[in-house]
Amino acid sequence: MEQISKIAKADLKKASGLLLALSIIFVAANLRAPITSVGPLVSYIRESTGISNSVAGLLTTVPLLAFTFMSPFAPQLARRYGVERVIFIALIFIGIGTLCRSISSSVALFGGTILIGLSIAVCNVLIPSLVKRDFSSKIGLMTGIYSVSMNLCGAFASGISVPLARDAGFGWQGALSCWLVLTAVGIVFWLPRMSQARQAAAAVSQVSTATGEAKPWRSSLAWQVTLFMGLQSFIFYNLVAWLPEILNNRGMTDDTAGWMLSLIQFSMLPFTFVIPIIASRMKSQRILVIITTVLYLVGIGGLLLDGNGLVPLWSVFIGIAGAGSFSLAMLFFTLRTRTSHAAAQLSGMAQSVGYLLAAIGPLVFGILHDMTHHWTVSIGMLIAASLLIFIFGMGAARNRYVGDAQA
Repeated sequence: MEQISKIAKADLKKASGLLLALSIIFVAANLRAPITSVGPLVSYIRESTGISNSVAGLLTTVPLLAFTFMSPFAPQLARRYGVERVIFIALIFIGIGTLCRSISSSVALFGGTILIGLSIAVCNVLIPSLVKRDFSSKIGLMTGIYSVSMNLCGAFASGISVPLARDAGFGWQGALSCWLVLTAVGIVFWLPRMSQARQAAAAVSQVSTATGEAKPWRSSLAWQVTLFMGLQSFIFYNLVAWLPEILNNRGMTDDTAGWMLSLIQFSMLPFTFVIPIIASRMKSQRILVIITTVLYLVGIGGLLLDGNGLVPLWSVFIGIAGAGSFSLAMLFFTLRTRTSHAAAQLSGMAQSVGYLLAAIGPLVFGILHDMTHHWTVSIGMLIAASLLIFIFGMGAARNRYVGDAQA
């Protein structure tokens, strides 16, 4: 009987772990799709609501600014109310924001977008800390799984938004509101976690009190992780905003230029899964930082060459580099901290600064082009950012923890 009881407990624990993993996957699926589904529909939204081009452009910038504002507050919310409860409420608000955004009103459109951005920011920050707490022996695997879920759904959403709006006859409102289904699935899978919310909050509080606060804003290591995170976001969102325009100016058709951007995103997917697994088994991730930097320099530098024949190759290199830098940034939140609360603090700091850089990057990129009337200086800025990724990445990849005397 005792043996049977042990087997039953082991099976129950395995089932519980699988359910938690699935719940994290479905939460992660909601962290990009509500944002990436908007860009392809901007022209439809502009025609329907009568807003200007500049105002319409804010639809993709506002969520990043919301990330910047909300990210530092997420760890405090989690410590007070529990990670599970805060993520559950955030999922509900993502659904409410999605409903508001589908109303043919510019006020509701931007109100819903802000609500979605604030809610996603909370989940962005807390998921890494949850992985550290509940999957401490499988951090790399779970980081890879939720990163793939997040980016795959984001790429899928950007690809089917126009077909849903135009070909399926949903209109832009229906194309945006259909993502409520994904949010509902996330809520359903998260509900079983709510029974553990109070115990988990108490555990986090006890651990944090015993180990002390990490104080990441005073740590040089935390700033290296933060700037590494920020610079990779800076490069990615600049390319999302401007790569099609750069390629159009070089004679590439609109469709082909759009596919090059898609190629970058799809090239990222397998590596966002593999790299965290490899990196989590290393004491130092410096070799991965070096490989990532070289791929960035070759891929971005290739855009300075004449001719479009090798652009697909440059896009693949940039995609792999983007996967490497994004995966390492997510992993550093857990590898460079000792507790789940410290991971949330570091994640909040890094994502706040990182998404601020991501928000202002495309503006600076465009200003440089307007001043010089060519793309060389703007692309040179991305090359400089790649070199800074190397500098800060080599520091962030050290086998140290935020809060240590020399970190």
